[in-house]
Amino acid sequence: MAKDPSREAHFPLIEKKYGQKMSYWFSVMKDLADEKYPAQIAYLRENHGFSQAHANALVMYSRGSVSAKRFDTPAQYYKTITADQAKTMRSIFKTIATKYPKSELVIAWNQPMVKIDGNYVFGATAATKHILMSPWSADVIADFAPKMADLVVKKKTIGIPNDWDVDTKLILALVKARLAECK
Repeated sequence: MAKDPSREAHFPLIEKKYGQKMSYWFSVMKDLADEKYPAQIAYLRENHGFSQAHANALVMYSRGSVSAKRFDTPAQYYKTITADQAKTMRSIFKTIATKYPKSELVIAWNQPMVKIDGNYVFGATAATKHILMSPWSADVIADFAPKMADLVVKKKTIGIPNDWDVDTKLILALVKARLAECK
């Protein structure tokens, strides 16, 4: 069963865990309405012991966002990014789907992700000036870092240009290594 993406899904536990009805928490948020998001989150965490997830749900709901879910399909996601980014990401995912026809391209955490045999094996998201991709494994990234000297390699992500000429061999090697790790 899919997790309820609505902000309200957190409310019963917020009431139980922090000992006040939601009307109280809404009044707290009304008092913090002129603060920026980080200050609102910090206030709830530092003064009331909120977890990050609960603080985020309350703050975002108070700011008018009733759901964390923004996209149902990769196609919807691609409409929100540049044409170059969409072309590059489609090419990456097509490379994987061609080699692994049983793979499933889904939206998770509001970005396109590839699942194979129930495991997340690859994902990508668009930032303003680049695309971040990941084989869902810091170990896999570390193993392949020497082969990616021309890319921006971090612990959990690999930065590529928006108009990257997709290195299909690299993509497939990353997925293969991630699949081996999942077994």
